[in-house]
Order: sequence, then C-alpha cells, then structure tokens
Amino acid sequence: MAPSPDEVLQDVKVLGPLNDGTKKVLSKDAAGFLALLHRTFDKTRKALLQRRMMRQAELDKGHLPDFLPETKHIRDDDTWRGAPPAPGLVDRRVEITGPTDRKMVVNALNSDVWTYMTDFEDSNAPTWDNMINGQLNLYDAIRDQVDFKQGEKEYKLRKDRKHPTLICRPRGWHLEEKHFTVDGEPISGSLFDFGLYFFNNAHELVKRGTGPYFYLPKMESYLEARLWNDVFNVSQDYIGMQRGTIRGTVLIETILAAFEMDEIIYELRDHSSGLNCGRWDYIFSVIKRFRQNSQFVLPDRSAVTMTVPFMDAYVRLLIQTCHRRGVHAMGGMAALIPIKHDPKANEAAMDSVRADKLREARAGHDGTWIAHPALAPIATDIFNKYMPTPNQIHVRREDVHVTANDLLNMNVPGKITEDGIRKNLNIGLGYMEAWLRGIGCVPINFLMEDAATAEVSRSQVWQWCKHGVATAEGKKVDKDYALAMLNEEAKKLESNAPAGNRYALAAKYYAGQVTGEDYAEFLTSLLYNEITSVGNPLGASKL
Repeated sequence: MAPSPDEVLQDVKVLGPLNDGTKKVLSKDAAGFLALLHRTFDKTRKALLQRRMMRQAELDKGHLPDFLPETKHIRDDDTWRGAPPAPGLVDRRVEITGPTDRKMVVNALNSDVWTYMTDFEDSNAPTWDNMINGQLNLYDAIRDQVDFKQGEKEYKLRKDRKHPTLICRPRGWHLEEKHFTVDGEPISGSLFDFGLYFFNNAHELVKRGTGPYFYLPKMESYLEARLWNDVFNVSQDYIGMQRGTIRGTVLIETILAAFEMDEIIYELRDHSSGLNCGRWDYIFSVIKRFRQNSQFVLPDRSAVTMTVPFMDAYVRLLIQTCHRRGVHAMGGMAALIPIKHDPKANEAAMDSVRADKLREARAGHDGTWIAHPALAPIATDIFNKYMPTPNQIHVRREDVHVTANDLLNMNVPGKITEDGIRKNLNIGLGYMEAWLRGIGCVPINFLMEDAATAEVSRSQVWQWCKHGVATAEGKKVDKDYALAMLNEEAKKLESNAPAGNRYALAAKYYAGQVTGEDYAEFLTSLLYNEITSVGNPLGASKL
C-alpha cells in the first residue's frame, strides 16, 4: 500500500525562508518528489563519493588510470548509439551560459544563440535565495512570465524571435543542499536542483516544443552516469512521462571520466545528448588527482592551452567518441568579455576568441560556449562558415587514435613565473570573496571567472609548493613564499574594495589551500557553511 502524502512528508524539513512566489516551486507535491529522490538514491550517491576517495588513494600511490578492461566490450561494440537529438537540441552551435538570477535569465533568452545553459553550479553561489529564486525565475521564464522592472529599467523577453532552448545544470554529486532535509539529512544539491526543475517544468517544456534537458557536471565514472540514468527513469515514471524524454549532456571535466567516455554515453544512451569539453575543470582535475605526482606539475595557467598534448588528445577523443555514437560533441567556454575602454586590447581579445572557435569548428565540434552575449556574433560567424549543417555528427574523425599515454602527456612548454603565481592568488581571492557574498561568477582582468578557474588557480599554487618548484626568476616556491605573496595580494585587493568586502575571510580560507599541505576536494564545499542561512525548520507538510 502506497504511503499517504503526509507520511511521505514526515521528517521532511525546509530550513530556508519561503514567500508566496517561492512556495509556487517548492510545493507539498514538489517536496514529496524530492523526498522520494533522496530516499531512493542518496545511499548510492554517498557510496560513489567514497569510491572517488578510494581511487584517489590509488593515484596517490603512483597508479595511473587506463581504459577499463571490464568495459572493453562496450567500447568495442560498434552497434549501439545514443539517442537522436531531441527537439530544440538538433542545432546547438552557440550556447550561452550563466547563473539563474532574473536579469541574466532575461538577457540570455534575448541573446542571438541557440541554447541557454541555466547554471545552478559553477557560476552560481548556492545561497538559499539564489537556489530557490533561481528555480522561480526559470519557472516564470518557461511560461513567458519573467519580465520585471529594476529601478527605471524594464527587462522583457523579446517577442520577435524564438527563444533559445533551456538546458539546466544542477550541482555536482558532491554538494548538498542544507536548507532542505529528509530524515534528518541534507538532500543532495544535484537532486534538489534537478528535482525542482523537472517536477515543475517537464510537462510544460514538452507542451512548448522542447523538453527537460540537463547538463551533468563533475562526474568521475560511468557508475555516476548510471545513477543519473536511474534518477531520470524513476522521475519520468513518477510524473507519467515517457522514458527518454529527458536528455543529459555530460561535461567531461575530470581526467578519470575521460577514460570512460563511451561507457558514460552507454549508461545514459536513451537520455544522452552528448558530451562537452569542460576545459577549466578538466585542468583542475588533472592537477587535483595527480597532485602528489611530480610528473604532473604544470606551468603558468596561461600556458596550458587547448593545443598542449593532453588537452588536444582529450578533445580529439571526445569528438570521435561522440560522433561514433551519434551524439553531440560540444566545445568549451570562451571566458573573455569585451574590454570597452581599450579598443586595441578588445580587438586582440576578440581575435583570440575567433581563433579558439575556429579550432573547435574545424576539429568537428557541434557547438561552443560563450559567457557574454557580445561574443555570440563571433562564434556564430565561425560555426556558420565551417558548419553549414545543424551539427557535425557525420564528421567521424576515424583518423584519431588516442592512447592512455596521450591523455596523460604532460609535455607542456612554459614556465612558472612570479606573475603567474600572483595572478592565481588574485583570481582565487577575487572569486572566493565574491562567492562569499553570494555571487558565483565575477569578471577579473576581462575574463569571466567561476569556480572552475578559481580551482585551477589554487590547485596550481598548491602543486608548486608541494613539489618545491623554482620560478623563472629563481625563487623557490614554498609555504612561506606563497603565504607572503597571498598576504600582499589580499591587502591590495582589500584596500581597493568597498566597505563590507569579505577579502579577509577569503584570504583566511585560501591560506589553508595553497601551501602544499591541506587540500579540500572543492572550494565550494569548503566555503559552503559560510553562505548557508539555516533557520527554524518548517515541516514540509505545512507548505
């Protein structure tokens, strides 16, 4: 006998404030669905996170990853395919990404792009207000009710064109949502973000000609993709939706996932809409997973381009794998933003964007990411010229042969410089300070920095300290050197910042992450308690 609604909601608590608008997305029925997801899948999620730590212990002993022998039959089987492109996802040549605040939602949907990745993850600081209001903003946007006024300025959806297809990115499996508990435990951030978006909008999206589509971040194995597929099946069954309606594009942004691309598509195959090159997180993952191994020390971040051996191998393998399986191979982010006060510098920056997008289009990618609407014409022109068809799935790249050694080839020319260290400290401090104020992406030196780039920055300094490298200027990088430079950069940033800034707190946390000693799996997990606002519990049965 099925439990009653009140029994389902027993021991389900909301610990963040709600208003009439946000109660629209966190209703009793929605809370019951979230509770079902938590009770069904959280045990598996935690076991998979523990598996990550076990793999890390092996890597720390010097073991290197390889393609899995137990799944060779999947890689060798030429007969299986992923799902055909879903409505609204056939052509994805330019995708804009950004957080889910109301202004961003309106501006992104008014952009001349094909899709909009609405981000609850790396470009979004997970305060309760950001997460619950972000769900409301998307709920309203899907129903053409998102127009609003801010001061004297009005933000309205354009009526003269079709809006980009929405793709929602929930948080990774490692993060929790402490403002919503089930049986005394916080729900997974992944399940909270996915669950609310899916439950409230899936049928409405299908009615409007698209569907519930997702970007899936930070996975490290095909078993984590299997978990998502199980979540998708249970969720579709629960609301009476045909299986296969959901589509998920997986960001290959960890080095371990790069060895399991075929398997990841296979696990999601009826729900798969391809893979994406998550370049900055990928570099972060290489440093993080091999941080104890001196053979993996990289030079300044600016030298680790998409054309260095391990990045080039990753791109070529991803495109070949996706197209062999009939799904999209999406390119990476253009993080540059316009430099309005310096036309010469701006032109140089835009030229670098053109070169990057040209590389992607010629390599066989089916589309690319931008962080700013002004980059849309550049990316569009390149892909229109080199991809006259809606995608390039027909470009099989049968010339590609990538080995495990290719994916682990750290032959990266470049130096470790004092300027590179300062930039890493500056970026990490700037990002963390903004994040602690509830802002998940921040322009620094005309680049839109998010959690991924901040992770690269702190991980590089940690790695250089751990292995005692020497800079090009002849200085040994150690704990004292890193902390002294961190203190200098923090004081400079704080002295130029308005009152109420959080640089002192950012520096306190950052100091524990750049010395080659302690190392948090993720900065966002490390800082999360600083931006939680847990209040008096409201039983979900009273929503």
